Amino acid sequence: MTSNKKITRQAVSLFHRKIKEAERIAISGHINPDGDCVGACLGLCAYILDLDPKKKVDILLEPISEKFRFLAYADYIMQEKTEEEPYDLYFSLDCSDKERLGAFQELFEEARFTICVDHHISNQGFGDLRFIDADASSTCEILYDILEEKKISFDTAQCLYLGIVHDTGVFKHSNTTRKVMEIAGALIDKGVRPDFIIDETFYKKTYIQNQILGRALMESILLLDGRIIFSAIKKKDMDFYGIESGDLDGVIDQLRVTEGVECALFLYEKTEGQFKVSLRSNGKVDVRKIAEQFGGGGHVKAAGCTVEGNVRDIVNSISPLIDQQLEQGKDV
Repeated sequence: MTSNKKITRQAVSLFHRKIKEAERIAISGHINPDGDCVGACLGLCAYILDLDPKKKVDILLEPISEKFRFLAYADYIMQEKTEEEPYDLYFSLDCSDKERLGAFQELFEEARFTICVDHHISNQGFGDLRFIDADASSTCEILYDILEEKKISFDTAQCLYLGIVHDTGVFKHSNTTRKVMEIAGALIDKGVRPDFIIDETFYKKTYIQNQILGRALMESILLLDGRIIFSAIKKKDMDFYGIESGDLDGVIDQLRVTEGVECALFLYEKTEGQFKVSLRSNGKVDVRKIAEQFGGGGHVKAAGCTVEGNVRDIVNSISPLIDQQLEQGKDV
């Protein structure tokens, strides 16, 4: 299999030595954890505990989607630290900067040794040891390169496969390379069932999730001669349906595949007057650049940010930035 030339033997050796030496280990990812973030955090936890079941490993993350709960060690996830001493070793996974660690940034900074593993192009580098590769499809792909392949168990393999699947859009995005497919094949050899993971975390929806998807599509609006599509869900509607943010997964992707659309926006209200904005591009808009102007980030074709205001004002602020890029007529 093609190796990652950006990862040195010395760095990998230090990675494993620090795990072996540490007594108290913490693992965190970015706020609003997605599939790659969850897969990386749980996969690394499984790997460490396979090596030494007596290790103390805390996974500090915001609440995850219920559809990821079948993964090993999902019940280890906590929203706050349980002891006072600084961690011996702290991993930041799939996080482009320390601020994206949210409430856990201070704990990361207090740790005795820190390691950052990430694939976001906006990551300028932080942590005592860094594995940052913007050419990788996902953080789970980078982790696969770092971990000892023969010591990757089924539990770890399933987590890494899920992360890769989610950040490649089930192997549809342009970040799907030959190497990605080779890694996926190696993980399948560990016993991973692609049909189960893809159905459970992409296609299977509850009745309520189908209802909210239908509502979002019914109320969607086209702008700029059909080149932009957007939809929004207010908090009162989320409360009415009894749904959480994880129940909205897939809405933005369904909007994106609307014929003639170059860029899709989906907004949902987190608290009154504060919206999480997801952006997806079909190839002519670099949505990462737009998200960064609003304090967010992500990738060229998939990004997000959190913005204060009402739906009309937010869309009116973002759509001209999309239009500027569309007028240039370049592929990103």
